[in-house]
Amino acid sequence: MITVVGNLKGGTGKSTIVFNLAIWLLHKSTRIKVYDLDPQATLSDVAELRSEEGFKPFLSVTCCLPEHSFEETLIDIGVSNTEGLYAALAQADRIIIPVSPSQADVWSTQRFLHVIRTASKKTPILYAFINRADTHPTALENAETEAALRQLGELEVLSVRLAQRVIFRRSFSEGLAVFELEPSSKASQELMALAKAVYGEK
Repeated sequence: MITVVGNLKGGTGKSTIVFNLAIWLLHKSTRIKVYDLDPQATLSDVAELRSEEGFKPFLSVTCCLPEHSFEETLIDIGVSNTEGLYAALAQADRIIIPVSPSQADVWSTQRFLHVIRTASKKTPILYAFINRADTHPTALENAETEAALRQLGELEVLSVRLAQRVIFRRSFSEGLAVFELEPSSKASQELMALAKAVYGEK
């Protein structure tokens, strides 16, 4: 199954999500292929770092357009690579949209849905979830953004949230998934919940 992670907005954490999901799948002995179609090549950089550090399991990332699907295929897309964006969306069986808790991100997601409708040759499963959620107990933006996303009516809004946590940045900069760096952390629990919501129990 081909899974694309993307949004029209930058800074939504999609490369971090692809990396963590890919490592989670590899730990589950799943045959995967990972593509980095974002010109920023952040995912390629972290895969190279992981290889240099000798961390296992090894993550292979390619920047070429996918020719066929593995057991699981993960694609990180960037809007500045228009050809890659449309090619990936055309093949996608599932699209995961990370959304930061703000009205601007809801508007961006609405525009992204239009792009998906234009590009898709299939009828992909559409997931959205709150990424970089506000951790303050009185914050209303997380729930308000989820409610606004549900009103769009074209996607399944997952109840899983990934909070704005330093460990996501720190683990990524070290070439490790959050659950490898700190297995008992809240970030690890959140990532595991996202992986299971998308892939089920592997």
